[in-house]
Amino acid sequence: MNARPPSKARDAFVNQGADAYRLKKKPGLLQALAELLADDTAGDPITGLKWTHKSIRKLAAQLQPKFTVGRTALRRLLRSQRYALRVNRKRLSRQHDPQRDQQFRYIARQRCKFQKAGFPVLSVDTKKKELIGNFKNPGRTWRQTPLDVLATDFLNDALGKAMPYGIYDLARNAGYVVVGTSHETADFAIAAIRSWWLAVGRHLYLSCTELLLEADSGGANGNRVWLWKVGLQRLADEFGLSITVTHYPSGASKWNPIEHRLFCYISGNWAGRPLRAYETMLKFIRTTQTEHGLSCRAQLDRTVYQTRLKVTATEKAQLNLQRHRTLPKYNYTIRPRVPFTKK
Repeated sequence: MNARPPSKARDAFVNQGADAYRLKKKPGLLQALAELLADDTAGDPITGLKWTHKSIRKLAAQLQPKFTVGRTALRRLLRSQRYALRVNRKRLSRQHDPQRDQQFRYIARQRCKFQKAGFPVLSVDTKKKELIGNFKNPGRTWRQTPLDVLATDFLNDALGKAMPYGIYDLARNAGYVVVGTSHETADFAIAAIRSWWLAVGRHLYLSCTELLLEADSGGANGNRVWLWKVGLQRLADEFGLSITVTHYPSGASKWNPIEHRLFCYISGNWAGRPLRAYETMLKFIRTTQTEHGLSCRAQLDRTVYQTRLKVTATEKAQLNLQRHRTLPKYNYTIRPRVPFTKK
């Protein structure tokens, strides 16, 4: 005697048969549904997946004059036609660099070159600034009762601001975040990278002489920020490192690996929980983990960094900076100015 199929499979088979019977009895239903969604539909031409902002209830009500369809059946029909619930996806940019694809290919080649040689490849960026205090944090958590937080997010109600500067090691799938408390400046970014090297880098990458940084084109580590380059020169001189930097073009920061390999998991770890103190924030960062082995370290930097600093012409002239032949505005290497003696 044949065994009965599992209940879910059996129900799916029955529902599929019921939908086919319904369409056979109401031959104009799919056409009417397509016309109803024509002005409110967008989709992926490759996969055929579609979506609409109209709710199941609204669709059923608008079909009501000609067709009687229950909400459950209508939901199955939509799925059979490759519709799905979707959220907005940030992928477009008003500015499109014509050399973007060329730069992406060059970044990939440089990354492969450094990893093959055993040198560190670091993706760096500043995460979204956060207010420290009893403020609402987007997201939900399992609780018997909701947490009570302040009704407003005013700056004067905060205990301070937090600027997390992240350093993500692509080869080791490991993050290092320095939480600043004053200003997002080039000196702060350089201090964070220096902290990573002293705490992690020099112990993991013995005899390392070169370093690759993947950074955005804006912010404290932008490709046009001379303070950033002067700070990298100090690092190169102090540790005897040749530091190569490849910048992502304007409008392409979402493709920086640190965004989707580290920052998104940190945000998910503290989702729905107020960041009441700096130590609370550090705890959430340090406990960020994934099934693929991501780990993260964090430390607090209370240094007050000055703003509106200028780089003199003499400082620019003293840089040992070599721009690459491929897109020199985005790619360059800073080498030590004097022979390095290991202490």
